[in-house]
Amino acid sequence: MKRVPAAGGIVINERNEILILFRRSKWDLPKGHLEKGESFEDCALREVKEETGLKNLAIVKYIGTTEHQYYDNILKCEAFKETKWFEMRTWGDCSLHPQVEESIEWIRWVRKEELIFFLRNSYTNIVDIFHQAGLIES
Repeated sequence: MKRVPAAGGIVINERNEILILFRRSKWDLPKGHLEKGESFEDCALREVKEETGLKNLAIVKYIGTTEHQYYDNILKCEAFKETKWFEMRTWGDCSLHPQVEESIEWIRWVRKEELIFFLRNSYTNIVDIFHQAGLIES
């Protein structure tokens, strides 16, 4: 099984709204594969910028790691993805531009109290990382 290191972020804007995106029929977070020679922090920042169009981003802290198995259509094999997650802040122009090449259909800013509604249609590891970040209760 191929090991796939990745990184992503939970992004919070100046109004304390949280970014979520919709891809492959589920609410998700921006994340992606680590490139050769790249740190997890740099990967997370790059992936969030690419997938959302945000320009002003800063990492606040490391949140935790999630793991899952899946079939990778590019690698054409079963893969084990380990994703390192970071809390990020953004400011200024928060215009969102979904990266359609990554099957992202919509991106939204949601209030903390709205998260649970969206996470009903999400992946277990995304719900787990929101728990680890202290943004939803168990």
